[in-house]
Amino acid sequence: MTEPAGTAPPADTAERRPAVPRAAWTRLIVCTAIAALLQADGTIVTVALPSVGSAFDVSAHTASWLLTTYFAVYAVGLVPGGRLVDRFGPGAVALAGLTLFCAGTLLGAVAGSFGLLIGSRVLQGAGAGLASPAALAGAVSGFPAERRGTALGIWGAASGLSNLVGPLLGGVLTEVWGWRANWWALLPLGLVTAACVLRWVRPGATTGPRPPVREPGGRPPMAAVHEASAVAALTFAVMIGTFFLVEQYLQHAAGYGVLRAALAPMVLALCIGAAGPVAGRLTDRFGERVPAAAGFLACAVAFAAYALPGTALHGPWLLPGGLLLGTGLGLLFPATSRAALNSVPQGLHGRASAQLSFGRLAGAACGAALAGLAFRGGVTSGHLRVALTGGAALAALGALLVLLWFRRTPATGAAEG
Repeated sequence: MTEPAGTAPPADTAERRPAVPRAAWTRLIVCTAIAALLQADGTIVTVALPSVGSAFDVSAHTASWLLTTYFAVYAVGLVPGGRLVDRFGPGAVALAGLTLFCAGTLLGAVAGSFGLLIGSRVLQGAGAGLASPAALAGAVSGFPAERRGTALGIWGAASGLSNLVGPLLGGVLTEVWGWRANWWALLPLGLVTAACVLRWVRPGATTGPRPPVREPGGRPPMAAVHEASAVAALTFAVMIGTFFLVEQYLQHAAGYGVLRAALAPMVLALCIGAAGPVAGRLTDRFGERVPAAAGFLACAVAFAAYALPGTALHGPWLLPGGLLLGTGLGLLFPATSRAALNSVPQGLHGRASAQLSFGRLAGAACGAALAGLAFRGGVTSGHLRVALTGGAALAALGALLVLLWFRRTPATGAAEG
């Protein structure tokens, strides 16, 4: 019987961890760059939306379709993208996705109408739908199952830091050169990343042999991936909902300016980035269940502390909660991804990666919607505390699901076939 992925390996096994070839580390860096590029795209463009609306004389609601279109097409493309990865390999699919992404970026940079700009986002979203599962599958393709947490910790750190860099870069580009500069900046980044894929990810390589239809026990191979995807959705609902709540409250109720209010998400992003590599090593040593449960519990404690009446909701008192919340989120990323990828053979890593990405996008959308619903009656401290109470309950639910699901997730990813 295969040892559950959520249990710690024996001491002698932990001491003799398999070596990772240098080529695997290089692929990890390239594929992490792909993920960071796709992550930064949404945040860079978000900052430019008011300028785009003014340039084409469209309302803020209409301008928001630039984000909606991108993420909707992105999500739809994930399922076929994951299947293509399993058939043709991460390198080939990543290159195709980056080609589409760069074509859309160029169209957006020269677009003379809002309709063409929307078209550019369709191309970018389609490219992202292909490149995202290819990037995650490629990132861990050279790592044995026992070392994937380390790789995914670096992956999670890059995602957290890209959330920080994106708004800052977008703000500078828009302020100095105008909104088109955001598209022009993404173009060379995409081209350089595509060149790195050609050089180091071997576009002709496949991820592994075709997997069996069912596991020996009769459980569908993707069942554990669906569970991990639900955990990923909860993680992103908590993270994106928190970003929205904090930004809205600090600007509309606490009287903070835009730049000062942006400091709070920066603290979260930095903590996620710092905790990611550490969380990856912990996951490899102790399994997914302990770090993931600890991450959700840390989030629940942070939310509950600020939901209490009398707790300060702005100023220096936000720092301890931000550190705890960011660290908790940082613990979740590598554990959740490793639980999914180690539960299936390598020949299913494309589909597993696509399912994880879909869960994250769905969670982000739900988190933003729930946060907006919390302020439907106005941005007040009372409404914020109610939302934080809900966030604590959501994080506690995440910890419970981790304890129920990750404990019995089989580590079939150890077998490459």
